[in-house]
Amino acid sequence: MVEQNQLSRKEIEVRIESLRNVMVSSGKVNGLAHPETIKYSQELDHMLNKLGVRCDSRVTNTQY
Repeated sequence: MVEQNQLSRKEIEVRIESLRNVMVSSGKVNGLAHPETIKYSQELDHMLNKLGVRCDSRVTNTQY
């Protein structure tokens, strides 16, 4: 199995979409404050942060 640090951008995007769907389903069934829903939300945040770091690393230093 590939470690999360080695996931491609596309793999991260697919994982994000999957986690988003699971989180929404959990929220509808269990409620937004349920520990399972929160766990999925935190996993989703982590993957979004990974994607953000990858996007930020592509940006060059630009003066605004």
